[in-house]
Amino acid sequence: MTVLVLGASGTTGSRLARQLIEHDIPVRRAGRSPSADVRFDWTDPVTFAPAVREVHAVYLVAPLGVADPEPIMTPFLVEAQRAGVQRVALLSSSAIPVGGIGARLADFVPGWTILRPTWFATNFTGDHLHARSARAEGEIVSATEDGRVPFIDPDDIAAVARHVLTGLEAPRRDLVLTGPEPLTFDDVAAELTTHTGRDVRHRRISVTDLSARLQQDGIPAPFADLLAGMDAAIAQGAEDRTTSVVEEITGRPPRSFRSFLTR
Repeated sequence: MTVLVLGASGTTGSRLARQLIEHDIPVRRAGRSPSADVRFDWTDPVTFAPAVREVHAVYLVAPLGVADPEPIMTPFLVEAQRAGVQRVALLSSSAIPVGGIGARLADFVPGWTILRPTWFATNFTGDHLHARSARAEGEIVSATEDGRVPFIDPDDIAAVARHVLTGLEAPRRDLVLTGPEPLTFDDVAAELTTHTGRDVRHRRISVTDLSARLQQDGIPAPFADLLAGMDAAIAQGAEDRTTSVVEEITGRPPRSFRSFLTR
C-alpha cells in the first residue's frame, strides 16, 4: 500500500514521509531533489504517470506560489485515476474555502480528504520571514492587529494525513486542523522572547505595506497580495477558533505553540 508524498522535502511532506517510514508503510517521496525516490515537477507533466504508478494513496500538495493551481493539478489527478489511486489527501488551508480542485476530488478517487490547517507554528522558525526578522531585527511584522490564530505543529498535520491515507476509510470531507489555543502575534512575540532569551516584539503594519514587504522578500505580487489579505482576515477574526479534529483523528490532542517551541 504505497503512499506517494508530493512536496516530500517540504514542511509537512517531510514529516509525513518520516512518520510513514516509522510505521513501516511503503512511501514514495516525490520531488525535484536528488534525494527523492521519484522525480516530480508540476511544470513537467511527463513526470506525473511514473510518480503514481502502483500507488494506493497520494498526499497532494499544490505548486507553491500559484494563486489558481487547478489547471495544473487536474492533469495529475487524471493520471492518478488512470493508475488506480484509491485515496488522496489534499493539503489546503483553513483560510481558503473548499472549491476548485478540492471540490472535484471525488471525480478522480473514491477516498478523499481535504486537510485545511491553520497557520503553521514553523512560520516562526528556520528560514521563514518571521523567523529571520525576529533574529535580525528583534521583531515579527504583520497586518493581523489583535487577531488570534491557533497555530498548529506541522507534525500534527502529518499525523492526521497518515491516518486518513492509511486508515480503514477516508473521511470524504474537509478537516479544519488547529492547535489548542488561539494566540495574537503579541502573544507569539512574548513566547519567542521567553524561549529564545532575546527580546522580540510585534510590529503592526498595513495590508498594503505587508504586501510590499513580502514582494521585497521575493514573493510574486499576486501571491503577496493574497498572503497580506489573509493577515487582514486574521485581524477580522477569521482564524479565531479551535477544532477537535487532530484528537479525533489521531487519538491525542494537538501540541500547543509553547510545546512546539520547547521541542
